[in-house]
Amino acid sequence: MNDTDSRPKDEAAQAELAGVPEDLIDREEAPAANDDPIALLRGDLEAAKQEVLYAKAETQNVRRRLEKDIADARTYAATGFARDMLSVSDNLSRALEAIPAELHDDERLKSLVTGIEATRRELDKVFGLHGIVRIAAVGLPLDPHQHQAMLEIPSADKEPGTILQELQAGYTIKDRLLRPAMVAVAKKGD
Repeated sequence: MNDTDSRPKDEAAQAELAGVPEDLIDREEAPAANDDPIALLRGDLEAAKQEVLYAKAETQNVRRRLEKDIADARTYAATGFARDMLSVSDNLSRALEAIPAELHDDERLKSLVTGIEATRRELDKVFGLHGIVRIAAVGLPLDPHQHQAMLEIPSADKEPGTILQELQAGYTIKDRLLRPAMVAVAKKGD
């Protein structure tokens, strides 16, 4: 033992006798000479058990989080594509609205109108299969989580905040908003 060692000689001797290198001995937690070695080992065993339990719990939490992330990825993977397809749906709706009623019965255009209507129905069916649902709007109170008010229209017979007109349809995918419905709402009449 050298002169710079600040520990008493009996502690250093005990450490060497126990076969523990001196640099690994923690003076604050070193057992007293009269402590029961079995009790110390039991304490170490309990501490190790606690660490194993914490590690298992953390592993289980990570696994659950990953499973949820994977399920969300599967459920909402098509969100970007679905959002892009909404413009196709909007254009089909505009095309059907732009055809005058008298041309619906014109034999020359009847097959064209029927084709556009069939395409629209098929697109709605595919949306439904993938959990894409149109948001109800007209006649309902404005819900900022589903509707986006674009303008206010004075109305004497409707409550302020009631949706009077849908400018663009809104949709959800599963339980998430895909696109808010753009609406015109009633305001207090003059």
